[in-house]
Amino acid sequence: MDSRTPSAAPAQTRLLIDVDTGIDDALALLYLAASPEADIVAVLCTAGNVPVDQVTVNTLAWLDVCGRRDVEVFAGSQAPLVAPLMTTEDTHGPRGVGYAELPAPTRGPSERSAAEAWVELTRAHPGELTGLVTGPLTNLALALRLDPELPERLHRLVVMGGCFNHPGNTTPTSEWNVAVDPEAAKVVFDAFSALGPDRRPIICPLDVTETIEMRPSHVQRIARVAESVPPVTLSPDDARGLRSRTSNPVVQHLTDALRFYMEFHRDQDLGFLAHVHDPFAAAVALGTVPYTTRAATVDVELDGRLTRGTTIADWMGMWGRDPNAEIVVGTEPEVFFDHLVERVGVYSRDLKLPGSRN
Repeated sequence: MDSRTPSAAPAQTRLLIDVDTGIDDALALLYLAASPEADIVAVLCTAGNVPVDQVTVNTLAWLDVCGRRDVEVFAGSQAPLVAPLMTTEDTHGPRGVGYAELPAPTRGPSERSAAEAWVELTRAHPGELTGLVTGPLTNLALALRLDPELPERLHRLVVMGGCFNHPGNTTPTSEWNVAVDPEAAKVVFDAFSALGPDRRPIICPLDVTETIEMRPSHVQRIARVAESVPPVTLSPDDARGLRSRTSNPVVQHLTDALRFYMEFHRDQDLGFLAHVHDPFAAAVALGTVPYTTRAATVDVELDGRLTRGTTIADWMGMWGRDPNAEIVVGTEPEVFFDHLVERVGVYSRDLKLPGSRN
């Protein structure tokens, strides 16, 4: 196993981010906007939590809210490689951002596609970019069709996806991002198999990300650090759909989004909390969170009647194939949340936006 601890002064990481925004994707983007270690080169949009057109609107609008109108956004494919698109508005709300009502974005996406962006930006910055994928892997798989040499130019790939020794959240054995486009996930895992140990993709699976349980107290702490008034109230005893009236617009939208997510988890008998998978993966990409990985050979089941979309890890080399991934197997959730709360709270406090009352 390989254990990573945050450096006292982590180096800046140039990021190519691929999202299906999504409540936890939105929190990941906010966290990255708040992180001096993150140099966001572009954000790419894929169909997943909601259709790609809505993902793109969400991403543009949320970057506006986070004060990052400078980041170029690219729209991706309308559908997975093979299967019909499935979305999950029951989890993330009809527009993908829970109860949040984001201002209309002030701009549109690039005329180039997300797949073209993967190819062109890695050619323009060979060896410099870390790819962070928090949605289905469709865009990256399409980019690999355009340019099979892309993995050689990427500094590192971090993926939120899959589950191994843990139940699925889409079928009994499959995780959402992989289940939406299993063929794309297999294309990516296969394409990155030739890389050396220090450049294998880092996979953040449900096994670990479902220990990243954001609770009302974490949101309330963010609001306090942001000096947002009145204090955020977020309780399982609140009326369903209660809207925040706190002064800081970032905190207000975040609270409204997370309330929906927490209500969903409560409805699934998981408690009034939110599994914020994607911010954890973002912190792994930056090296700002402690985590442990274990090397394995990862493949994806495409044909099983009951198991399609299942990620399988060969931990013991039974397939006779070299490892092609570093799977995150452990972390310290409260260390992560202490870091997230302080970083997001301070950034939200100091960000000055039109309409802000803070």
